[in-house]
Amino acid sequence: MPSSHLPNQRGSSLIEILVALLVTSFGLLGMAALQARAIKGNQSSMQKTQAVVMSYYILDAMRVDQAQAKALAYNTGALNAQGVIGPICSAGAVTGTSLAANNLKAWITAVKAEVGHPDDTTTCGAVLCDAVGDCRIQVRWDDSRAGGLGVQMVDTNTRL
Repeated sequence: MPSSHLPNQRGSSLIEILVALLVTSFGLLGMAALQARAIKGNQSSMQKTQAVVMSYYILDAMRVDQAQAKALAYNTGALNAQGVIGPICSAGAVTGTSLAANNLKAWITAVKAEVGHPDDTTTCGAVLCDAVGDCRIQVRWDDSRAGGLGVQMVDTNTRL
């Protein structure tokens, strides 16, 4: 019976082990980067979802107080040429003790807590209604911390 003249291999060389370790390290680094990017995307998505929820929050409050909403008590500013309503960016900017003023204070406090950060000056909300009850709500925030494109805005239009 002819015998094979293949040399017996007793183990892996150090170079083979280092190459395998290097390839595995690059794979793990890639997976970690992908995970970090996914977390940023989830944060950005959550902020957009919270902005929509906050739009409905103030709309529900205005539906309860329709007379004042149609009397323009909830309006925060006028619409400019770029389609942006004059915003409020802190609860302290709202004056008065009426139901509309208290609702706006509670709303902007919630917007800052849920969408942005309480100390963040870029997280703002804006309301513009007309006498018929057609309302436009805008929520703006800085999305760059979550890997986004900077200032983002959710714009909701509805009739009370």
